[in-house]
Amino acid sequence: MSKRNSQEAKREARERLKAERDKQAKRDKIRRQLTVGGSVVAILAIAGGIGFAIANNSGGGGDSTDWSAARDIVDNGAPATDDTDADAENAVNYPTEAPANTSGDDSLTIQVGDPDAANTVTLYEDPRCPICATFEQAMGDTFKQGIEDGSYKVEFVFGTFLDNNFPGDGSKNAVSALGAALNVSPEAFLGFHEALYSADWHPNERTDGFTDEYLIEIGDTVPELKDNQEFQDAITNSTYATWALEMSDKFDASGVGGTPSVAINGQKLENPPYTPESLDAALAAASQG
Repeated sequence: MSKRNSQEAKREARERLKAERDKQAKRDKIRRQLTVGGSVVAILAIAGGIGFAIANNSGGGGDSTDWSAARDIVDNGAPATDDTDADAENAVNYPTEAPANTSGDDSLTIQVGDPDAANTVTLYEDPRCPICATFEQAMGDTFKQGIEDGSYKVEFVFGTFLDNNFPGDGSKNAVSALGAALNVSPEAFLGFHEALYSADWHPNERTDGFTDEYLIEIGDTVPELKDNQEFQDAITNSTYATWALEMSDKFDASGVGGTPSVAINGQKLENPPYTPESLDAALAAASQG
């Protein structure tokens, strides 16, 4: 058994999670004290990151998706053009298909586990979120065990709000890649999700680390995705870019204020469960209610 999966590693992960949440609370307090009149660059300057923001304002350079075109397709059914033949011919037109293994009328429901399980645990996460990474490192094995033994099914809802706070499109690109993994199988999705948030692979949220190349590298650590051309093509061809934006819209509409957030049977918990014991207590309370 690797150190990451040992009890000591989980304890350290929980300690990191608490430290990250404390730091996030301080950052949120500072942001609330800032006036709205400043630009995003000004906010980053206060945080000490203006040089990084200017240097990377166009993103990490490794994401092949034209997210403006993808947004136009989601909102209007087609990419915006200047109504000229040449412009229309050169317009980027991404697929609007959803990955396999989704459900719901909008194909935006990702549920893994026994569909007849008595409880549903819903995880709200942003791929770039550092607290989500520490949370998953502490609780990921617990959620997998609950799925395997049928205690509950797990639903995933992904936001991309950190792309608005920092330069780049890494959150959107990672959600699109998660869709590509889900299209292969639920098992591939879970493996990719675990690797994406792992201490070995999760980048600092201030960097636009989730490039196409990096996401494919992460995929190569998952047996079902290693050298999987269909998975890799779905990333480089932006096959699930519009679906990723629709997933982000679902997150925004949920009213969840931050990540990670957890709901049980549709009822959001005041705080995410940081330990298996706190999750068990939340599940017990939900069953009694």
